[in-house]
Amino acid sequence: MKASELRELNQQELHEKLMEAKKEYFNIRFQQAMGELEKTSQIKVARRNIARILTILTEKTNEGK
Repeated sequence: MKASELRELNQQELHEKLMEAKKEYFNIRFQQAMGELEKTSQIKVARRNIARILTILTEKTNEGK
């Protein structure tokens, strides 16, 4: 998901997206541990998505200050 799309969401929706991204990352890591992961680049993409969401959440919480 692009940062511009995430910036349009409110904080509650961002928290939901963060939980989804963390679950996805867990599943990818689990697949890797089991030797079932075919595209290892998915790990990098999932981590970047989590970081992107956390960055935007931080921006939104600091806006009010």
